[in-house]
Amino acid sequence: MAKETLRSTVTKDTQVTDSRPIFPKENYKIMLAGIVVIVIGFLLMMGGNSNDPNAFKPEEVYSFRRITLAPIVIVLGLLIEVYAIMARPKTKE
Repeated sequence: MAKETLRSTVTKDTQVTDSRPIFPKENYKIMLAGIVVIVIGFLLMMGGNSNDPNAFKPEEVYSFRRITLAPIVIVLGLLIEVYAIMARPKTKE
């Protein structure tokens, strides 16, 4: 049996494409979780608003949360995204 590798066929004026999703449902759930983790990382980086524009508070700008924790959370979210893209679907046997 020959395995069909072509996912679309072209006729005169229309193109018929395969409507199957690229990734399984589980991968999309993992991708959504990765996006949520990335957004949490950016939210951790926010803040530092000051009422006086001439005042600089280094303890707020250079805090552990903004300089260390937020970038680690963002990289973790990106790694989750890579896993979601590279993970193979589980086959039902």
